[in-house]
Amino acid sequence: MSRKIVLAAAMTLLSAPMALADAHAASGDAAAGEAAFRQCVACHVVVNEAGDTLAGRNARTGPNLYGIAGAPIAHVEDFRYSPGLTALNEAGVVWTEENFVAYVQDPTGYIREASGDNSARGAMAFRVRSEEDAVNLYAYLVSLAAE
Repeated sequence: MSRKIVLAAAMTLLSAPMALADAHAASGDAAAGEAAFRQCVACHVVVNEAGDTLAGRNARTGPNLYGIAGAPIAHVEDFRYSPGLTALNEAGVVWTEENFVAYVQDPTGYIREASGDNSARGAMAFRVRSEEDAVNLYAYLVSLAAE
């Protein structure tokens, strides 16, 4: 296991109570995030535990994004994640606004930096171009889980 993954895991464990409390914090505009989510629906869907589709269509390329805020990275059961995201999951990294925004703007770059593995690659080819859109997307996903 790389040193950066071990350090990330240690930091996650030490700050877990605070991270869990702040994981759902969203600084963006959920309404603007709903509009920005249109660029995500080709691959992603948001389906709650009851099976209701809250956003998107019957997309199956990417994982269900319901409840992503505060959840472990790569947590959707039976979804085939990239080895880089799987390593971050094993290190105990959870989705926060900060790492969500970094990931959706540069999936491979985020995985490489967070894992310390310069050969790691992400499976998500799409990039959200605007940081504002990425922050708003996170706020929208948080709002869907709060309903």
